[in-house]
Amino acid sequence: MKKDLTAFRTGLPDDVGAIVQLVNCAYRPEAGAGGWTHESDWVAGARVNAQQVLEMLCKPCSVVALGLIGTEIVACVHIEKHGDDAHIGMLAVQPHRQGTGLGKQMLAYAEQSVGAMLGCGKAVMAVLSPRPELTAFYLRRGYRHSGIAIDYPCTAGVGLPKQAGLTLAVLEKRLTIPAGI
Repeated sequence: MKKDLTAFRTGLPDDVGAIVQLVNCAYRPEAGAGGWTHESDWVAGARVNAQQVLEMLCKPCSVVALGLIGTEIVACVHIEKHGDDAHIGMLAVQPHRQGTGLGKQMLAYAEQSVGAMLGCGKAVMAVLSPRPELTAFYLRRGYRHSGIAIDYPCTAGVGLPKQAGLTLAVLEKRLTIPAGI
């Protein structure tokens, strides 16, 4: 049964533990866990830790947006301004709620509200290259291949590839900046 997000808000330092748990169970669940967006077949280790999330929350021009159902945090996304671009990452939905439209809602919020708030004209993201179903999700939302592939960031503390040569495909989407921003 589809249930929409009932509220959005910006993550706070008190939310760090909930964000870490949500992201890690969405990206790197234990074997046999549900959800279609996980990377466990390609990457080992935690996707994020508490220190990384706290840095995201405290950094200028960086927002971790939260999607709520009632008071429960069920989705999140990180948006950070780099020049004129909004770098979008860490889009996560509780695994048992994936496939219900919450990821679409969270992404739209990131693009419209946070992208506009930061005054960004383009959204940029990196997706694991061997994930055609995930890339297709973003292509259906208006993203396009940039033609750029980057090596997996092995030293960034976001897990380690299980295969040599793992790359990320960079996707882009033009954003509409409301007048006056």
